[in-house]
Amino acid sequence: MRKTLLTLALATLAWNADAANLSDIYKQARKNDAAYASAQAAYKAGLEKLPQGRALQLPSVNLSAGVNHVNSDTSIGSSKSYTSPSLTLSLTQPIYRKQNLEVLEQAKLQVQVVEAQYKLAEQDLMLRSAQAYFDVLLARDNLATAEAQKAAIAEQLALAKKSFEVGAATIVDTHEAQARYDATVAQEIAARNALDVKQRALEKLIMAPAPKLAGLAEAVKVGQPQPNDMDAWARQARDNSLAVAASQSAAEIARREVERQRAGYLPTVDLNASYTDTRNTLSSAGTEVDSRNAVVGVVLGWNLYQGGATGSLVREAVANKEKAVSDLDNTTRQAELDARSAFLGVVSGAAQVSALEQAVVSSEAQLRSTKLGQEVGVRTAVDVLNSQQLLFSAKRDLASARYSALMSGLHLKAVAGALAEADLQVLDGLLKD
Repeated sequence: MRKTLLTLALATLAWNADAANLSDIYKQARKNDAAYASAQAAYKAGLEKLPQGRALQLPSVNLSAGVNHVNSDTSIGSSKSYTSPSLTLSLTQPIYRKQNLEVLEQAKLQVQVVEAQYKLAEQDLMLRSAQAYFDVLLARDNLATAEAQKAAIAEQLALAKKSFEVGAATIVDTHEAQARYDATVAQEIAARNALDVKQRALEKLIMAPAPKLAGLAEAVKVGQPQPNDMDAWARQARDNSLAVAASQSAAEIARREVERQRAGYLPTVDLNASYTDTRNTLSSAGTEVDSRNAVVGVVLGWNLYQGGATGSLVREAVANKEKAVSDLDNTTRQAELDARSAFLGVVSGAAQVSALEQAVVSSEAQLRSTKLGQEVGVRTAVDVLNSQQLLFSAKRDLASARYSALMSGLHLKAVAGALAEADLQVLDGLLKD
């Protein structure tokens, strides 16, 4: 027990020693996330559909045994009383059952569905891991911005008070700086609370205390999608989307269900073989009569009428097939729409990041000029506060735009069925401790 606790303690120390990157978080989530574990169990259960379908093509063997006590009294003979134990071994081999053939084909398609759903769960876990990771980074950036803004405004507040004391400024500047400072304190509290919430969300995903995370490098450039063609991504989503693949298999399952139900009108042919051993012991005479019967034959079965149930099942299957076809069409259109939206998110995100980078540069230059103007008396403390507010807002917006653009890139690959762990490793290269 002590050794186990020591091992866990060492593992925790190793986990927190270095800053974790995105791949680290994904691997931890893959081990512990409940939603992903549920998807794994569903995948394993779905794979059993295939052996179940194959079993219908194989022979079934049954063994039955029984003991009967018989009293026989007839008008043409003496009464008889005897015990009749019996043992029967039977085998049935389907020769032609159209329904069973369709069930096997449906089972193969059901395996394709669960495989696609499992891959979707993997992609969803990657996206959730990345979103939780970037949410923490953004909350951390917002807190750092709020703290820096509070420090800058505190400096202006102190300067305004000193200037008022020596008569170089009015009380208005002091009141303005105090109001900005108080508002920033409230923003800092909200940012700290938001960071705590995002860390708790990350902990829920990985089922472990939130580690120190590597941050995004300041010089990160958000590139354009490759290929830089929205229609190409839409086609790829239509052809390779996992959701579309699952929907296609579901539509084919529904089509085969129609054939399976129509097979209810068809005859079935089975090979039957049985062996029965019966022993009759007469109570009065004490004699034992044994009989052994071996039977092999072909049985034709045909349900000619079942109260209209077969026709109803066919109509139900046809309606479900039409629904599945419509669902497939909707899923395909949604995949194309999602691809276009994600593509525009990457393109517009890259442009927004570029614009905000320039906005930060311009805001820094404006703040320097405003501070210089305050020193020579042509700018007021309020002007400096406004310039500081613009700079911090631009930095906050820049951080948010970078994370959003990177997430749009992951969503674009996911909807196109191309998202893989290697894409997370690419983002790891943009991080720094």
